Amino acid sequence: MTAVSVESPRRVLLLTYYFPPDLSAGSFRAEALANALLVADPSLKLDIVTTEPNRYQRHCPSATPEDATPYRVARIPLPAKRHGLFGQIRSFLAFANGVRKQTTGSQYDLVIATSSRLMTAVLGTWVGARAGSPVYLDIRDIFLETLDDVFPGPLLWPVRRLFSVMERWPLNRAHRVNLVSEGFLPYFRKRYTRRDYALFTNGIDDQFVALADQLPSALPCERSGQLPHVVYAGNIGDGQGLEKILPALAATLGGRARITVVGDGGARGRLLAECKRYSIDITVLDPIPRNELLTVYDSADVLFLHLNDYPAFERVLPSKLFEYAATGKPILAGVSGYARAFIERELPGAGVFSPCNVAEAEAAFMELSLEVTDRSAFVARFSRHGIMARMAWDVLSCLPEPGND
Repeated sequence: MTAVSVESPRRVLLLTYYFPPDLSAGSFRAEALANALLVADPSLKLDIVTTEPNRYQRHCPSATPEDATPYRVARIPLPAKRHGLFGQIRSFLAFANGVRKQTTGSQYDLVIATSSRLMTAVLGTWVGARAGSPVYLDIRDIFLETLDDVFPGPLLWPVRRLFSVMERWPLNRAHRVNLVSEGFLPYFRKRYTRRDYALFTNGIDDQFVALADQLPSALPCERSGQLPHVVYAGNIGDGQGLEKILPALAATLGGRARITVVGDGGARGRLLAECKRYSIDITVLDPIPRNELLTVYDSADVLFLHLNDYPAFERVLPSKLFEYAATGKPILAGVSGYARAFIERELPGAGVFSPCNVAEAEAAFMELSLEVTDRSAFVARFSRHGIMARMAWDVLSCLPEPGND
């Protein structure tokens, strides 16, 4: 496959709320897509509009100068008080206003928006409509179903109705829509007439792919004789529901395992409160850069994953699964629906239990084989490099033909 060749450089806009050095699945995905686009077409003029790093209160690194990158990054500053529901609303309004200022008067051949909470998709579609350009949406979550689960009840019916209308507009107008999980297909096919969804999932970054080629001969607990070390690394929010499972599981396991959590998020306080209530000792560490995360994974015997028991999460496929898989370590996952079927089909050496079910979690842990598993075939198939290369060509296929702008 050869690079795209056009008479003049095409200008493409990528909107993403998170971008490195922020630590999030959307951040890593956006960077990988940006790099893949410029490999596919080195002449592309790529603008990225994102926020100043803001994902976690306890990890807000300064953005490094991006003069050396082959794309231009414009970062929108956010309000100091940006956490909590109203803080997030204020923050997105600041982002939207910054995007408006950055894009006013600009012409784009294509607008790309990667979105988990719907609003970046709406914003990208608005920019595309104003510029008269096609729009490519990368949908990473189903916001309406999550809204129903987190805020149930009739009082929010007008809000849900508003967001339903807001979802319909970008989904109907977009030239192309990618869904990050195949589990999303029934939801979107039921509601919209389009049937041509792309399905480019999350994947395994190169630094984790390398782990599959140098698997340890044994787990740390086998070499040291210590208790198995269970590690969770990632967001600590409502979506993960760690406070509903880890403290009770630690109390049930007693002296059969030690548990470490690395991360931050809105539910961190609740997790610590539950640990105190159960009088158990779970180590909770602040977020760390990805290169340091490799050391944490190296110390683990079992990698833990959990999604809250919300119906919306029966459709998702957690990005964390992919990098966990590359380590060869046993995985203990509290998931249901599509994610559960995916793990049982694709990932040997994993134990699955129903979300928030402590008894099932204990049984799954006890049944885990504490040994290293070769998942090289899975890693090769879900390499982020390969997935993003294919997605980049799908994105570039939306560009108008030269002379037809």
